Parts: sequence; C-alpha cells; structure tokens
Amino acid sequence: MLKRFLRTEVISKGIIDTLKSSALGGILLILFTIIALVWANSEWKDSYHHLWEIPIGIEVGSFFFEMHLLHWINDGLMAVFFYMVGLEIKREIKAGELSSFKKATLPALGAIGGMLLPAVIYTAINSGFGTPEAARGWGVPMATDIAFSLGIISLLGKRVPLALKVFLVALAIVDDLGAILVIAIFYTSELNFQYLFAGLSLLAFLWILDLLKFRKIPIIHVIGIIVWYCFYQSGVHATIAGVLLAFLTPIKRELDIRVFHKKILEMEIDEEAVKADTLTHHHLEYFRALRRQLKRVQSPVQRLEHDLHNTVNYLIMPIFALANAGVTFNGGSGAVSTVTVAIALGLFLGKAFGITFMSWAGVKIGLAELPPGIRWKNIFAVAVLGGLGFTMAIFVANLAFGIPVLLDQAKVGIFLGSIVSGLVGYLMLKSMFPAVQSKSK
Repeated sequence: MLKRFLRTEVISKGIIDTLKSSALGGILLILFTIIALVWANSEWKDSYHHLWEIPIGIEVGSFFFEMHLLHWINDGLMAVFFYMVGLEIKREIKAGELSSFKKATLPALGAIGGMLLPAVIYTAINSGFGTPEAARGWGVPMATDIAFSLGIISLLGKRVPLALKVFLVALAIVDDLGAILVIAIFYTSELNFQYLFAGLSLLAFLWILDLLKFRKIPIIHVIGIIVWYCFYQSGVHATIAGVLLAFLTPIKRELDIRVFHKKILEMEIDEEAVKADTLTHHHLEYFRALRRQLKRVQSPVQRLEHDLHNTVNYLIMPIFALANAGVTFNGGSGAVSTVTVAIALGLFLGKAFGITFMSWAGVKIGLAELPPGIRWKNIFAVAVLGGLGFTMAIFVANLAFGIPVLLDQAKVGIFLGSIVSGLVGYLMLKSMFPAVQSKSK
C-alpha cells in the first residue's frame, strides 16, 4: 500500500523518515513516562527528585559554568531537540510538505486552530476561577507531541492512509513552529542585552558564512554552542538558539549530483578486483574520495536532520520524559485544580475541534483541499490525536509555572488530556480503518 501510494503521490522523504523514527520514539516516551511516575510514587521517590538536583559544572581555565542536571536536560539537551525541529521546519518549507501554498495550507490552518482554541479554553476557565499565577499557563495546551501521536497511530499499522499520517506530521511541524514563537515572545524572562547582542552578532556572522558558502559543520556547531550560552545568559530561553542555528544551517549542496554520478562512472573495475576479497590501494583511495564527495552532494540540513533523528527520538526525548514526568501524587501537589482541568480540556476538546474547524473553514473558502480519499471524520480523528501534547506541553509548563504545585497540577492535566486524546483517537481510527480479515479456506 505504501509503495503504491508513493508512486502516485509526491511525499517528502523527510516526512517518511519522521514517520518511521517517531513511531518507536513515541513508544519509548510512554515507557520512560511510566518509569518516572512509578519511581516518583515509590519508596525511592526522594532519590528521584534529588537526582535531578545534582549540580554539574564545566571549567575551562578561569571560565566556570554550572547547572543542575535537570537544567542541563531542559536547557541543554532540549536545545538539540529544537535544533532538529528547526532543521525539519527549514527542510519542509524549502522542499517538503510546506514548500508550496497548496501543500502547506491545510495542515497550517489546522495547526493554527489547534493552538488558538486550547489557549481560549484555558484562559476562559482560569480567568473566572483561577489565580494570576495560573493564568500564565495558556500556552501549555497549545502543543502537539509528534512522537507520541505517531506512536499511537503506528499501532494501527498500514491501515491508516499515509495521507492522514502526512497531515498529522505537517500539522505537528507547524505546531512546533508556533510553540517556538510562543516561547520566544511570551515566556522570556528579563533580558540581558549585552549577551543577547553577542548571540545575535554570532548568528549574523553565521548568516554571512552561509552567503560565502562556508560548509564546515563542526565549526558552525562550535559557534552554535557559544550562541546557546549567550542566549542562556541573556534571558531568552536557550533552546531558541537551537532553532535559530538550524535556520542558518546551509541547505544548498556543495556538489552537483551529476558530477558525483560522473565520478562513479569513471571508476574502472577489472575482473581481478571483482574476485578479490580486499580492495587494492588504488580502489580504496577511490572509495574514500567518493565518501567525501557523497557528503558534499547531500544537503547539510538533510544530512544533519537524518543523523540527529535517532539521538533525539531514542535518547534525548526519553531522558526528558524520565526527568520531567515524575509527579508525586500525594494529595497536594498532584491534586486537581483549574489548571489541571483547563489543560486537559484544552488538549482534548480544544485540539480536536480547533484543528477540524480551521481545516474545514480553509477548504470551504477555497484556500485548501482535502487529500484524495480522506473524509472529515478522518481529519477529526487525527485532530483528536493532536491532543497528545506531552513533551512540548511539559516543556512549556516548565517555563510558565515557577511554583512547583502549579507545575505538578499542570503535568496531571497534560497526562489526563493526552491519555484521553490518545485512547479516543486510537479507537476512532481503529473503527474507521478496520483490519482486513483474511479469507479462510
């Protein structure tokens, strides 16, 4: 089915890679979330909370920089996650599912609706019954977790049409871009303009290097680490540095693919070389040269995104879940509040109806069109899965709530909204696309 679909539809290779890697990543997220919850509510719960408070420092000469382990994860490792997200966004805008108005409109409108309605629901509940501190959490239910949602949808295998999966991935990418803007604009603390100017100056330098066709990625990454430090000290959340670095990562290839193909055809292989178990020195050097040329023929953005997928999905995100999902349900910090209810309803109802309504409105006025063979009930089911906000929602909650009690209440709301959205979305899709029964002989 997948091969047949790809013959008739032009689907971004990056989207296919995301579908493959994010599915298993979502399963790992679920596993590490369960471990965190069990650990945080066991007799060893103190060890769980103390682990993330361990200070870790870096000292180089007179320079010394220290953060708690939790901050290294949320500000450091998550900067790598946001770097990969930025690479995905840049690739999709340049040459993927967001590269044309026709392709981008439906998921973009859906993402906008899926961000606005949850924020409205949260604000409406907390403006009437909540506290001023609770009101800061309006950005929490706006996010969709692509790994979790694709992990759920992957349980149905190939029954779900690829067009629906592509819609979900593209929607989540636009959703990530919206979350990045919300974090940068609304969840930034007091600014240190000296560090901010230094970071922006380095980014401008990287932009000039891109214009000069500079392609030394390790040097770009070293500069990126300095940019991250400047942003961290400036008050702008350090993960934004990862996104901006991705936007300035070169996307154009150094070498024309025809030149690379010509070099392959120029290679001479005799019968003796074919039969030999080892390569001659001449052939060995030739293949080494081809490997160097292969890097030059690939887009740096695409190559880095591919290289980071496994690290992010199978290492960074599970570690983030382990460090942040551990809520201790002791009747106090884990108690239900207006924050909990608003986030749960925002994720489940806000995402489902916001995504569906804005997508429907876009098609109705002629800005977008439904993929062939897809019906509105299918879009609604996927929109329900959009309520799986786990990773990004917890990340925004960490920024929104400085009070531990509110943060734990927010996490409970994220768990409730995400679990209900995942179960309902899964059951809806399962009923719409039942398994094909094999005929018995």
